[in-house]
Amino acid sequence: MKILCISDQIDPLVYSSAIKERFADIDVILSAGDLPMEYVDFVVSSLNKPAFFIFGNHNLKEFLRFHGVSHQRTERSDVGMATHCHGAAYAGFKVLKEKNLLIAGASGSLRYNNGQNQYTDRQMFFNLVKMIPRLLINKIRYGRYLDIFLTHAPPLGIHDKDDPCHRGFKSYIWFVKKFKPLYLVHGHIHLYDLQDARVSKFEQTTIINAYSHYILVI
Repeated sequence: MKILCISDQIDPLVYSSAIKERFADIDVILSAGDLPMEYVDFVVSSLNKPAFFIFGNHNLKEFLRFHGVSHQRTERSDVGMATHCHGAAYAGFKVLKEKNLLIAGASGSLRYNNGQNQYTDRQMFFNLVKMIPRLLINKIRYGRYLDIFLTHAPPLGIHDKDDPCHRGFKSYIWFVKKFKPLYLVHGHIHLYDLQDARVSKFEQTTIINAYSHYILVI
């Protein structure tokens, strides 16, 4: 299975009239946030493949279609009525399945200025806890909890930065240790320096920064 992961930057290699030829063998599309939904729409409609997305801390024009209240200041994750947007399924604080692929998602970043879709680590922990029943069902039914954990922010200490905006979530470390996804695909961290790590390993999980675009082969 070949997965096109996109995040944070509109990539001219993707946003191109040659997209169908360049990515003809893609099976699934994952958007890790901070991309205009019109761009996601272009990718999905061009490739005509199953797609999943989450929201970051920017480009939140359609966020309230999926979250009926600005709940980032609470410990709740009240998902609204919408489940799809521009041909893609919303994976924020949900556990979903596509063919044999088990996906869970977490939108948003660590709180740094009380903006929309920002969370304290404690709030994110409780959002993740709400997915446990479905993860346990996966374990019973499929023999594993999860294949891909799709997030916007990275885990604490892996690909993150020291500034408050780009610090990762400690709760993601707990989640990865507990539920052992094969991959964690995140965005949020722009890769301006060629020395910055894009792919890292943490225990049994491969951590991938999807900035711009990345092809994941399973």
